[in-house]
Amino acid sequence: MPANPTAAQRRHAALRAALDAQRGALGEPPYPGPDHPATVLTECAAAVLRAWESEDTPQREAIRTVVRGSLAEFAQRVPGRSVEIRVPPFGAVQAVEGPRHTRGTPPGVIETDPLTWIALTMGRLTWHSAVADGSVDASGERADLSPHLPLWHGV
Repeated sequence: MPANPTAAQRRHAALRAALDAQRGALGEPPYPGPDHPATVLTECAAAVLRAWESEDTPQREAIRTVVRGSLAEFAQRVPGRSVEIRVPPFGAVQAVEGPRHTRGTPPGVIETDPLTWIALTMGRLTWHSAVADGSVDASGERADLSPHLPLWHGV
């Protein structure tokens, strides 16, 4: 990393470290693939889900890094301010076009836990099943994110 790294470079270095730590916890070697930020993010999300699905405890830093990165990606892909997506304790973003609000809570609010959010972004869980089983709490007229998820297919 350069002597004075940018914020993006620091985030990417943290993401790489989180990915390699999660892979290490799974008994896997460090990530050997391309060092493109989106690829590393999806690889880290996949590693977190492998840990979760094998009933290991995913690494907290990997979860945090994936949640923040995927929320930022979601907000970039689905710009707007009519829905707030909350994934406590790691982050929240406003997204989805619609009526503009200027104060307080937006007209739509979605809240879920970090592992459910990661599973949704990776296509391991559908929006409708997560809402039906109570893993996602969604309110407001634009609070259906099914047209926008998963963020990544086939990973």
